[in-house]
Amino acid sequence: MRLVEGARERLEAERREALRRLAGLTGDFEEVVAASRDTNADDEHDPEGATIAFERSQLATLVLQARRHLAEVEAALDRVAAGTYGTCERCGRPIAPARLEARPAARSCIACASAR
Repeated sequence: MRLVEGARERLEAERREALRRLAGLTGDFEEVVAASRDTNADDEHDPEGATIAFERSQLATLVLQARRHLAEVEAALDRVAAGTYGTCERCGRPIAPARLEARPAARSCIACASAR
């Protein structure tokens, strides 16, 4: 029970941080997109054009990663609510508390994660 309560608190904190990060990255992405629309940058000939394209691509990747992390955290919170948190989804054995401490959204034990 104590493991689950501690996990819930860590997961809620991670969820808040992921939402904050996602909001910031989304705002940054929208600014880069707006800046690229407002310029006549020719990505092939303008040295700044490649920078804008790179920034847009990099931010898009970071937004995707933040969304995936948020989905993992929310799935872990669902497992807490369902009473299955801390159980490996592949083998059904308990996930080591140290692994859950390091990776609160972990779905599998170390053995199953290593076997992939």
